[in-house]
Amino acid sequence: MQSLIGIPLLSIITFLPLIGALILFLLPKQGRVPWYWALLVTLATFVLSLPLFFSWKMGEPGYQFMERYPWAPSLGINYILGVDGISLFLVLLTTFLGPIVILASWENITDRPVTYLFLMLVLETGMLGVFLALDLVLFYIFWELTLIPMYFIIGVWGGPRRVYAAVKFFIYTMAGSALMLVAILVLRYYSGTFDLTEILAKTRLDYYVQWWLFLAFALAFAIKVPVFPFHTWLPDAHVEAPTAGSVILAGILLKMGTYGFIRFALPLFPRAAVAFTNLFLTLAVIGILYGGMVALRQRDFKKLVAYSSVAHLGFVMLGIFALTPQGMSGAVLQMINHGLSTGALFLLVGMIYDRRHSRMLDDFGGVWAVMPVYGAFLLVTAMSSAGLPGLNGFVGEFTILVGAFWKHRLAASLGAVGVIVAAWYLLHAFRTVMQGPLDKPENRKLTDLTKREVLILVPITVMFFVIGLFPNLFFDRINPTVIETHKYVIQHAAPPIEVIGAEK
Repeated sequence: MQSLIGIPLLSIITFLPLIGALILFLLPKQGRVPWYWALLVTLATFVLSLPLFFSWKMGEPGYQFMERYPWAPSLGINYILGVDGISLFLVLLTTFLGPIVILASWENITDRPVTYLFLMLVLETGMLGVFLALDLVLFYIFWELTLIPMYFIIGVWGGPRRVYAAVKFFIYTMAGSALMLVAILVLRYYSGTFDLTEILAKTRLDYYVQWWLFLAFALAFAIKVPVFPFHTWLPDAHVEAPTAGSVILAGILLKMGTYGFIRFALPLFPRAAVAFTNLFLTLAVIGILYGGMVALRQRDFKKLVAYSSVAHLGFVMLGIFALTPQGMSGAVLQMINHGLSTGALFLLVGMIYDRRHSRMLDDFGGVWAVMPVYGAFLLVTAMSSAGLPGLNGFVGEFTILVGAFWKHRLAASLGAVGVIVAAWYLLHAFRTVMQGPLDKPENRKLTDLTKREVLILVPITVMFFVIGLFPNLFFDRINPTVIETHKYVIQHAAPPIEVIGAEK
């Protein structure tokens, strides 16, 4: 399926935010004009992405809406975009959160708003490109494109330690990216192309070549996830980033790492991936339990949510490296669930911080009496993140644990303990903030959510229930690609009769 009625839909979706970002500088800088323009661009991008869902060819495991054009043929570089069941909902999540983060920044960003909006729109193009690019050089360009905007969003509009957090984020991510670039060039040496589909169809690498290349890719992706023990940059970045930056970081940027594992690392280097399965399962379980226990001890509400990301993405890694169709499908859906639930938690933390100018749990108590609408949203979001049946988190975590239990019962059992820990720290935070006596004078003056804030939270809350109650709307599109990917990895994990690379 080359495009929708001859329209290069994927290119339009990808580059519309970038075009909108450039037009920003031609518009009047005063008043709300730049904000309305950024909101219009992100809404248009979301609307244009909806045909990917509604025009989806069901049961088709391969790429759809593909676009392929020569770019630098002499170097083996082409412009190739495509979407399948693994990337479909990551693209939709990115476009869905676009207008939400613009609205979330509406009252908070007063310093250089045009530059801020420009960076947000450029960042959206980079993220979409990561999920759609099927040429390794093109993928790498989009991967690096996301780094610069987020560095400045944290470093300019973040909290008191914003420069430290931004530099740490940049150094960690850049170190992994440099190794991945080397691995991409080595892969080109053996395959003769950067075309992912062509490499998978024709190239068979020696086990030891796979081993080293897998490590290079895996390190870049593990830092981005972040997998324990590469997680130390994440709490600093989350705590210091502005609210919208935290939402994008948790909702989308971290998923670039988990997506990278399932899109590139596993199918490109299947023998090495299988060899490292136990290592990554161990790290996933450590991340689940460690992230949950550290979150439980946090007194800063935002830092609690930040460490919860380490735990929840540990579940995604558990599903991926379970190497079962159920586990991998659950991991793909859980990427979406985490983006919605944790994104909403960061929004809610930001909303109460705007009123109280504190994120410390002990500064609250009894807030439900003055902010009942806020309390209702916080309760539903906490239950979503904890995996309450009927909400989105339950579907993803249950599918992952079932998939992992078939082959890795100890890892699945320990992961299930993480579900209990998650409910513990989330309910503890909710009780500390919302329940008990309203005995602090500062809290009695708090006002409930505005119409803009309700408008931000309602679409996300609706998606909690849509995914939780109608999961087959998602699994029917995810499963064919996951089953095909799993089949490919397992088939090619066995040593081939002839390999290339050993003699190089």
